[in-house]
Amino acid sequence: MDLVVRLTDDADLYFLYNLVISEEDFQSLKVQQGLLIDFTSFPQKFIDLLDQCIAEQDKDHPRFLLQLSSTSSALDHSPASLNVVETNAFKHLTHLSLKLLPGSDVEVKKYLAACLATVKQEKEQLQQRLRTTEEDLSRQLSYAQQTLSEKSRELDKLRSEWTSQTTSLSSRHTQDLTAEREKALEIQTKLQQQNDQLRRELEAAHQRSTQQLQVRLSELETSNRELTEKKYKSDSTIRDLKAKVLGLEEESQRAKQQVISLRRENGTLDSECHDKERLINQLQTRVAVLEQEIKDKDQLVLRTKEVLEATQQQKNSVEETSESKQLQIGKLEATVKSLSEELIKANGIIKKLQGDLKALVGKIKVKNTVTVSQEKILQETTERLQREQRELQETQQKLRLKEEEVTSPPTQACTVHTGQNRASQTASQQDPHSEAVFVSFSFD
Repeated sequence: MDLVVRLTDDADLYFLYNLVISEEDFQSLKVQQGLLIDFTSFPQKFIDLLDQCIAEQDKDHPRFLLQLSSTSSALDHSPASLNVVETNAFKHLTHLSLKLLPGSDVEVKKYLAACLATVKQEKEQLQQRLRTTEEDLSRQLSYAQQTLSEKSRELDKLRSEWTSQTTSLSSRHTQDLTAEREKALEIQTKLQQQNDQLRRELEAAHQRSTQQLQVRLSELETSNRELTEKKYKSDSTIRDLKAKVLGLEEESQRAKQQVISLRRENGTLDSECHDKERLINQLQTRVAVLEQEIKDKDQLVLRTKEVLEATQQQKNSVEETSESKQLQIGKLEATVKSLSEELIKANGIIKKLQGDLKALVGKIKVKNTVTVSQEKILQETTERLQREQRELQETQQKLRLKEEEVTSPPTQACTVHTGQNRASQTASQQDPHSEAVFVSFSFD
C-alpha cells in the first residue's frame, strides 16, 4: 500500500503537485525527520495535523501553519516543500516536511477529467433532487390550495353561524334583561307600598301607645295625690298617738320609719312620672319593690297587732287608741290592695307592648325574606349572562385560530452551504496490483 498526497487549487485548475510514499520511502523519511509513528498510523496523524492547521487559520496568531515553498516556478517542474510548522514563543518547530513534485500534462489531464466527471455526477444528482423537489412542491401547492378552499368554505359557514347565533343571543339577552328589569321595578314598587303601610301602622301603634301612656300618667298622678293625702293623715294620726300614749314610744319610732319609707316611695313615683321612655323597665322594677313592701307591711301589721294586744293587756285605759290604730291598719290594707291593682295593670301594659314588639319583628323578617329572594333572582340572571358572554368569546377565539391557520402558508427551509477551502481525502488504486491512499489539498 502506498500513500499518495495530492495538492490542488480550485482557483488554478493546472496547479497540481503529487507525492507517492511507499513503506520503504516512509522508513527513510522517519529516520531523516525523527518520526515516532509507523507507516499504518502515519496517514491519520498527517490528517490530524492538517485539521489543526485548518482550525487555526482564522486566528490572528495561529499555532499550526501549513507552508508550501518552492525555489522556482511550477513550469520548471521543480519540487516544492510542504511543511507543517508549530509556532511557539521559542522557535518555529517543523513537525513534518514533504517534497512534492509538480504534475505532468498527462496527470493534469487525468485530474481535470476526474474533476469533470465528479462535477457531472453532482449536476445529475442536483437535477434529480430539483425535479423531486418541484414535484413535492407542486403536490404541496395543490394540497394547500384545496385546503385553503375548504377552510374558506368552513370560515364562511362559521361566520354565518356566528352572526345568527350572536343576533339570537343578543335579542334573547335583551328580552330577558327587559323582563328582569320590569320584575325588579314591580318588586320595588310592592316593597315601597309595604314599607309605607308598615310605617303608617307603626305610627298609629306609636300614637296609641303614647295615648295609653298619657292616660296611665294621669292615673299615676291621681294615685300620687291620694297617697300624699293619706301620708298627711298618717302623720297627724302618729302625732296624736305620740301625745296620747307615752308608753308606746317604740311603736311611734317604727311609725316614723314607715313615714320616711312612704316619702321615698313618693319621690320614686315622681321620677317615674317624668321619665316616659324608660317606663317599662321602671314598672318591672316597681313590681318587685311593691311586692317586697307588701310583705314588709304584712309583717308590720302583724307586729302592730301583737303590740296592740300587749298594750291592751298592760293598759286597759288605751282601748280607744287601739281602735283608732286598727282603723289605720285597715286604711293601710286598702292602700296595699290599690297598689296591687296598679301592679296588675302595669303588667298588662308590659305584656301588650311585648306583643306589639313581636309583631313588628315578624313583619321585618318577612321583608328581609322577600329582599333575599329578589337578590338571588338578580344573581342568577347575572351568572347566566356571564356564561353566554364566555361562550361568545370562545367562538370568536376559535374563528381567529382558523383564520390564522388558513392565512399562514407552508414554509420550507433550504440551507445551502458554500465554502472555498476544502481538504478532501480520496483513495484510489495506483495500478491493478497495488493499493494507494490519496490526500488532496485545495488552496484558494
